[in-house]
Amino acid sequence: MTAPAFERVAIIGFGLIGSSLGRALRAHGVAGEIVACDSDAAALDEIASLGLADRLGADPAEAVEGADLVVICTPVGSYAAIGAAIAPHLTPGVIVTDVGSVKQSVIRDLLPLIPAHAQLVPGHPIAGTEKSGPANGFAGLFEGRWAVLTPLPATDRAAIERVASLWRAIGSEVVEMEAAHHDKVLAITSHLPHLIAYTIVGTAVDLEESLQSEVIKFSAGGFRDFTRIAASDPIFWRDVFLNNREAVLEMLQRLTEDLSALQRAIRRGEGDFLEERFARAREIRRGVIEAKQA
Repeated sequence: MTAPAFERVAIIGFGLIGSSLGRALRAHGVAGEIVACDSDAAALDEIASLGLADRLGADPAEAVEGADLVVICTPVGSYAAIGAAIAPHLTPGVIVTDVGSVKQSVIRDLLPLIPAHAQLVPGHPIAGTEKSGPANGFAGLFEGRWAVLTPLPATDRAAIERVASLWRAIGSEVVEMEAAHHDKVLAITSHLPHLIAYTIVGTAVDLEESLQSEVIKFSAGGFRDFTRIAASDPIFWRDVFLNNREAVLEMLQRLTEDLSALQRAIRRGEGDFLEERFARAREIRRGVIEAKQA
C-alpha cells in the first residue's frame, strides 16, 4: 500500500472549498490524517456529524501542531491574523499553502510571519459554487479544473512540487504564475463578473415593488445566472475586492469604457458595431467550451 503524500494535513476554514479538499484528499489517499479547523461552532458540529475529519477544533494554533501541510481556506482578509496565530506552532519542514482568489495580498500578509523552517506556497484552485458550508462540499469539485501556484523565487522547489502533486492527485491541472499576473487575470475572469452580478441584482432590489416582483417571477436565463453568482459568500467577496482593488479597478475602468461605447452604438442605431461585438463575445464562449471550462 502506498504511503500518503502527507501524514497530517490541517485545513483552516472548512467551508465549501476546505471541506471539498478534505473529502478529495481522503478519497485519493493523499493525507494520512485530516485536521479540520473552523471558528464557527455550528460548522464544527456539521463536520463532526458528517465524519469529514479525524480531528477538529476552533483554534488554528492547535490545528497545525504536528502537521506537515497547512492549507488556509478562509477569506483572504483573515490571513494575517491566522498567520500570526499559527507561526509559533509550525513544525519544521511544514508547507503552508492556501486557496485564496488573490495572491499578492497572501504573500504580503503571510510571508513575513512564516518562520524560516517552513515553506510558503501560495495557491488558488479555480473551482467553486455559489453554495457554502461543510455540507455542500464534494470530492470532485477540483476535477478538470486549474490549480494556480504563485511561489516566490526563493521558495524551495521540492515544496512547490509536493503541493503541485497534491492538486494533480485530486484531478486538477496545475500551472505556475507570478502573483501580480494572477491577480490581474482573475480580476477579469472572476472578480469583475461577481461585481457585475452583485450590481445587477442590487439594481433589481432597488426597483419599485411591483416591477421587482415581476423581475423575480419572470427571471430568464441571464438574470437567473446573475442571481446564482450573487448568492456567493459576501464576506469572501468583500475581502477579494478589498485585497485586489488595483486590478479590479483597472478592469472596471475598461468595462466602463466598453459600456459607454455600446451605449453610444445603441443610441445611434449602429447595428454593425453591436453585431461585431456580440460575435466576438460568442467566440470567447466557444473557446471556454473547447477548453472544457464551461
